[in-house]
Amino acid sequence: MEPTDFPKILGFCCRWCSYAGADLAGSMRLQYPPEIRIMLVPCTGRVDILHVLRAFELGFDAVFVSGCHLGDCHYLSGNNRAVKRVAKVKQDLAVMGIEPERLEMFHVSSGEGPKFALVCKEMFERAVKLGPNPVKRDARAAWLASQGAVIDRPEVNSTTTLTL
Repeated sequence: MEPTDFPKILGFCCRWCSYAGADLAGSMRLQYPPEIRIMLVPCTGRVDILHVLRAFELGFDAVFVSGCHLGDCHYLSGNNRAVKRVAKVKQDLAVMGIEPERLEMFHVSSGEGPKFALVCKEMFERAVKLGPNPVKRDARAAWLASQGAVIDRPEVNSTTTLTL
């Protein structure tokens, strides 16, 4: 596993607040991990459950949704919908065997560049602590082995047949 492969973190940022906060963090030359990939969305209310699940399927180790503060959404209630969706996906991730801590919702306004940098650092630290996304089986197994963990992986021999 190359160092550039881990961690991969995706941030869904709303156009009006969080993306502007990210821009301010850059203008202020605040440092945050380069592993963060930012996806601009019109509103966090437009981030669907499938978008988040697809990010994990594509191998992102952590995902965050960052939008306006509650009550300050430019589209009135988009961030309220996002909060509910993130909570639902966290439950679904736990059922799927993926740590729910890999997903988080944050509220960052356009004037909070330092807060945006802290959010990015927090998600980076979480991703490093949790290790590679379980979807990336080989990378996860290598990481677990380097941590001294016992890998519980069922072996399949060539004579195994599946019955439908």
